[in-house]
Amino acid sequence: MATTVQPPATKPPAKRIPMTSTRKTALVAGIFYLITFISIPTLALYGPIKNHQNWILSSGSHTAVLVGGFLEVIVALAGIGTAVTLYPVVKRQNESLALGFAAARVLEASMIFTGVVSLLSLVTLRQDLGAAAGANAAALVTTGASHAAVYKWTVLLGQSLMPGINALLLGSLMYRSRLVPRIIPLMGLIGGPLLIVAVFATLFGQHSSLTGLAALPVIPVAAWELSLGVWLVVKGFKSSPITAAMDAASSPLAERGVAV
Repeated sequence: MATTVQPPATKPPAKRIPMTSTRKTALVAGIFYLITFISIPTLALYGPIKNHQNWILSSGSHTAVLVGGFLEVIVALAGIGTAVTLYPVVKRQNESLALGFAAARVLEASMIFTGVVSLLSLVTLRQDLGAAAGANAAALVTTGASHAAVYKWTVLLGQSLMPGINALLLGSLMYRSRLVPRIIPLMGLIGGPLLIVAVFATLFGQHSSLTGLAALPVIPVAAWELSLGVWLVVKGFKSSPITAAMDAASSPLAERGVAV
């Protein structure tokens, strides 16, 4: 009697686990934080304008300055994105601190935009200087010095002071909520106050700029933001009462008005 050979049973394809709303939030926030590091090349792009007077009087392309300004605009928008994305989450821990973080991020972005405008004004002055001569050229150089000073102080307040304040606000929220490993916000809580002190020391003339020892607090604050972005992208938020409440609120049963 002939036997029928049965084909090997095939396992049904595994169903993909849908990404929860909190995981999506963490992913978007992490991406925004990583995007804020896109401005690192400006350290080299803005090299020629450190001596703004010579740069204004010289000829040549100013594409590097335009590219740097574009990168800083992206950073400012990404900074606002971090606040908008994280606010609905961290406000469940402390709404006042969360609102302060969002406001500080918007203020930081405003200062960055102000600095970019001052740099673009330098580019315009350099273009106008080609058609100017004598007293007009001297006046344009003097005006250029004021724009360069505006950029210097907006960098100090917007991209040095505000990150320190943000580290204290968001670091406190993340540390208390345990949404990420505590070592991550701890770096911000340590570096934030040190960076703020360094900025005020610069303001009162103890340091000409954030260089040398005064630049050391930048390292833990940068490490805090980078590690936070990487963790949120790779791991997302840790399980906590906050994430449980958010997932429950966004579940299909909750959306239909069924108690969960």
